[in-house]
Amino acid sequence: MSNATPKGFDLAARLAVIGLAVGGLAAGFAYAAGWFGSERVTPQQIIDAFETNAGKFPGYRKNHAKGICIAGHFESSGQAASLSRASVFAPGTVPVIGRLAIGGSNPHAPDAGVPVRSMALLFQLPGGEQWRTGMNSFPVLPVATPEAFYEQVLASRPDPATGKPDPAKMQAFFAAHPESSAFRQWAQTAKPSNSFANVAYNGVNAFRLLDAAGNAQFVRWSVQPDTPFEPIGEAGNDPEFLSHDLQQRLSKGPLRWHLVLTVANPGDPTDDATREWPADRRQVDAGTLVVVSAEPQANGACRDINYDPLVLPDGIQASDDPILAARSAAYAVSYNRRTREGAPHPEQGAQP
Repeated sequence: MSNATPKGFDLAARLAVIGLAVGGLAAGFAYAAGWFGSERVTPQQIIDAFETNAGKFPGYRKNHAKGICIAGHFESSGQAASLSRASVFAPGTVPVIGRLAIGGSNPHAPDAGVPVRSMALLFQLPGGEQWRTGMNSFPVLPVATPEAFYEQVLASRPDPATGKPDPAKMQAFFAAHPESSAFRQWAQTAKPSNSFANVAYNGVNAFRLLDAAGNAQFVRWSVQPDTPFEPIGEAGNDPEFLSHDLQQRLSKGPLRWHLVLTVANPGDPTDDATREWPADRRQVDAGTLVVVSAEPQANGACRDINYDPLVLPDGIQASDDPILAARSAAYAVSYNRRTREGAPHPEQGAQP
């Protein structure tokens, strides 16, 4: 395996794999918008279809199934308090329960097989408030509408003859959607990391902050690692290298990321996650996420948490991006199903 790209991972194959990684959410997006032809498809049918495509793994999340629980705290710098009255931005420290994962619905996939990394966080705020957010290593989404997401699900469907998505169909899909250019550029050049710890995770969608006077300001957020990036290299020979590496790093001390808010200028798109904002936009370092421990998800604190992106504290609101409501609906269906199925048993090959 090279330091840049897994063997045989040409652009079409990369797009196919990444397409599957985000395709689980795509089905939920399309359902929530009510776009499935003349007859509305239920969320249960959508999850059924996704499980048919990717396999059934009872008790696991239906996307980003393979992951590990993390715990720590957030140390606010106070620098974002002028933008939002949310208590998380006031100077001080709050507990955090999180989860690191790879894309896709197979909890037994080798870590090197999926380039997408994700981080989900639950901030436990004063007065019983919570802030939940889910972030990914890609900076933008490939498409912005439910119809296009559904087309992506179809294009990403595994070929029965090979068990893998057809790269030609993925290429055709992206060729028909020029708005995916930023995503395709990322997919073509992105190098999978050798660790969860050295990746930036992006919220992608825009959110609306309210200050103490009720003034609104749109932002996007990301967490930026203190740990320098390193490509996957020979670490990929271990199918569980991400969890093993994380535990090894934490045995030596906490890991840190900076929560960075990028502030929109008037006219910047807030309803289209395929479009990046210009690089010169103001950025605010809202504080430091400090991760101090990790544990397997089978019995970890993150196992039963639905990281719904619309669980927001006072001072943070959803933007006009329609994908946010759709994500919330899709997450609820996945959560309800996996909790009914019960926790995975060791004989099912539960992964950390």
